[in-house]
Amino acid sequence: MCGILAVLGCSDDSQAKRVRVLELSRRLKHRGPDWSGLYQHGDCYLAHQRLAIIDPASGDQPLFNEDKSIVVTVNGEIYNHEDLRKRLPNHTFRTGSDCDVIAHLYEEYGDNFVDMLDGMFSFVLLDTRDNSFIVARDAIGITSLYIGWGLDGSIWISSELKGLNDDCEHFECFPPGHLYSSKLGGLKQWYNPLWFSEAIPSTPYDPLVLRHAFENAVIKRLMTDVPFGVLLSGGLDSSLVASITARHLAGTKAAKQWGTQLHSFCVGLEGSPDLKAAKEVSDYLGTVHHEFHFTVQDGIDAIEEVIYHIETYDVTTIRASTPMFLMARKIKSLGVKMVISGEGSDEIFGGYLYFHKAPNKEEFHRETCQKIKALHQYDCLRANKSTSAWGLEARVPFLDKEFINVAMAIDPEWKMIKKGEGRIEKWVLRKAFDDEERPYLPKHILYRQKEQFSDGVGYSWIDGLKAHAAQHVNNKMMLNAERIYPHNTPNTKEAYYYRMIFERFFPQNSARLSVPGGASIACSTAKAVEWDATWSTNLDPSGRAASGVHVSAYDNQVPSASNGIPEIIGNVPLKMEVSSPGVAIQS
Repeated sequence: MCGILAVLGCSDDSQAKRVRVLELSRRLKHRGPDWSGLYQHGDCYLAHQRLAIIDPASGDQPLFNEDKSIVVTVNGEIYNHEDLRKRLPNHTFRTGSDCDVIAHLYEEYGDNFVDMLDGMFSFVLLDTRDNSFIVARDAIGITSLYIGWGLDGSIWISSELKGLNDDCEHFECFPPGHLYSSKLGGLKQWYNPLWFSEAIPSTPYDPLVLRHAFENAVIKRLMTDVPFGVLLSGGLDSSLVASITARHLAGTKAAKQWGTQLHSFCVGLEGSPDLKAAKEVSDYLGTVHHEFHFTVQDGIDAIEEVIYHIETYDVTTIRASTPMFLMARKIKSLGVKMVISGEGSDEIFGGYLYFHKAPNKEEFHRETCQKIKALHQYDCLRANKSTSAWGLEARVPFLDKEFINVAMAIDPEWKMIKKGEGRIEKWVLRKAFDDEERPYLPKHILYRQKEQFSDGVGYSWIDGLKAHAAQHVNNKMMLNAERIYPHNTPNTKEAYYYRMIFERFFPQNSARLSVPGGASIACSTAKAVEWDATWSTNLDPSGRAASGVHVSAYDNQVPSASNGIPEIIGNVPLKMEVSSPGVAIQS
């Protein structure tokens, strides 16, 4: 991942303005520690902080066309860039960067080229011939992007809130699957697949079609010129990613450069479910496994830094981002710059445990559609910003455009959870990779119950967070919560605690409006809370809140946040421990 910042059409082209743009761009330096660049054309500034993954030697940005009349600053990866280059035989490319195709595609197709890009991306393109510009974000919102407006009529674009929040009168999340055109003077939706309408699909389930689509999604993400690995929690999604990567790594360019042995990474509290399951999968696949331990206190100590980087006060996101944030730092310290992760599967296949209560296939399907559309505010935000905080890139094959089209075309009757027929959550995905002749995974891993990341790293993590928040937020504060925070009023002490930290870093009204809200049970939308009457009295995003479904479900209510944290911390050492063989990169 990289960091981009653009100021377009400002009234000030002075040296002082250039210095200010550079200063704000440096707030994004964690995203791209390898190089920085700034291009100015009149009243437009394009800044870039680079994380070099493809063509590290010559792919510095901004990027240009042949005569430098088209300028691009981009964050992302274009997986089909080699095919796109073949469609541009009359163009000369300055670098081997995958993003170099963008300026040339614009020359050929205008702003209609965006749907041709297969990858994750956010970019700003400036056409200096008429001083027009376009801004675009990938289909699902894997890369983070914000847009803001200055009092002088300027438009600001930044990979993170912190790049523009102090200088814009108003700012908001740039919507995924859209582009902004200065010629149109507004947004245009470029991504509009069939499933967006939420009409109920009817394609019969074909396990081999689904399998091949996902294998292709993983294989195309093995494109790298730097050391990489896989995040492995031991759950279904990350284990499939690891299995497919291990199976296909040998024939790739990456293997020739860095060796054929796959590195895997896992984080958790001592004795957590994820650590045990991940080690078992690693042993089965033969990966070089790196196991990182953290304590409840380690996580609590990192909370403020986590909120600063992920720029949200959403409880679920903060719970899950903290272990990922700690793990990303350790991974980067080993010399690894890119990881492949399993986000998106639960939204596509209805993998969250509350889907057990879906009343019919129609509501099941509509819920999955809504969950995918909201991913940029939750899991995509977490995966992107938790890793980018340390200059690490996360790739997510489940959110491949082609794979989503295949998976979302399946008649949702096949995705419904039917215990009587032996169909647990994500059964269609599990069945697709249930190969007796050449198994991808051991059966008990392939059919392991869903664990949300914030649960799987260790159940005492969430309980410890609640206890810590209770020490900093009293009952009197909660009584006044609606008056202090009228928008997205926190209804728990944990939520109030996060909100206080967030507002200290990002006090603007636009910042608080950029975070989603609403009732949720085990990560559901507000609509799905209606599926079970008991859920409205137990609104907690943990998977354990899905009473009657999770094997370790809360009995009747969420454990009290007042139960003392010393017992939790006292059982584990207060230092981060690392059990990790060295990253031996073969040349």
